[in-house]
Amino acid sequence: MVNGVRRNKLKKMLSPSPPSNPPDSGTTTVNQEELMDDLFAELDNRSPTVQVEAAKVINDMEMQKAAEDVPAPGTGKSSKQRFKDREARKQEISIAAQAPVDTEVDARLEKEASLEEAAINKICQSLSLEIQEIPPDGHCLFAAIADQLHILSLLPSPNYKIARFAAASYMLAHPQDFVPFIPSIEGEDGFGATDSSGILTPSQFQAYCTSVRDTGAWGGEPEILALSRRFEIPIMVVQSGPQPIVWHSPRPDMELDPSGRCVKISYHRRMYGLGEHYNSLRPKAKGYIQSLF
Repeated sequence: MVNGVRRNKLKKMLSPSPPSNPPDSGTTTVNQEELMDDLFAELDNRSPTVQVEAAKVINDMEMQKAAEDVPAPGTGKSSKQRFKDREARKQEISIAAQAPVDTEVDARLEKEASLEEAAINKICQSLSLEIQEIPPDGHCLFAAIADQLHILSLLPSPNYKIARFAAASYMLAHPQDFVPFIPSIEGEDGFGATDSSGILTPSQFQAYCTSVRDTGAWGGEPEILALSRRFEIPIMVVQSGPQPIVWHSPRPDMELDPSGRCVKISYHRRMYGLGEHYNSLRPKAKGYIQSLF
């Protein structure tokens, strides 16, 4: 929960009256980033009270950061850019912060989350898999796939930055395979995604790939496909719903077998608060695959 100490610290940091001896700007930036990461983590708490409180503080912090000047070239990413990276999520956060707590809606969401969890756990049990929790920090898709690629000895370490770089590099090298399926420079949930203004320009696509590589932008279907093709390995996504397993294959003729050599991740719509989330699925123990139905 966003306790009083952290909130007071945040208010002091955002105070418009500068101290007589200003702190080092680098230190301030690091502190703000740490607080922001902590607050975003609070949004995945299932308590609506915690979510609303964290969302309000994030909203205040984002508004302050958006008003700051862009730093000179070579000084690093500006707060405006970080603000832009989170804009799509912030829209959901703002709505949650302004809406009154509805116990009926909250109960419904809790039930949906419980049903989703049960459905995914059932599939995992039938495949002798268990969920390896990935931090819900915006890098979850890349961290989950990196964890799997490391287990398969396709990456030297389970580092999400390597997965981000690999996805962005592959997409840049094969724009014709991805541009038609990216409706907005900010992704499928970003501003303008529902417009019919046409596909991304080459410069917009390059900016999109740079965002995938260098920021905390969320990953989705295009990035999963890029990583599947880059590492020449099928990616299996376990989820709840009528299609419990979704495959992404580097080639149409490749055999798709849950017990075979493939990346195994899970996709969660409701289990982690406001945001969609991915986890890694690791082998639980030796066993046979039971029927899913």
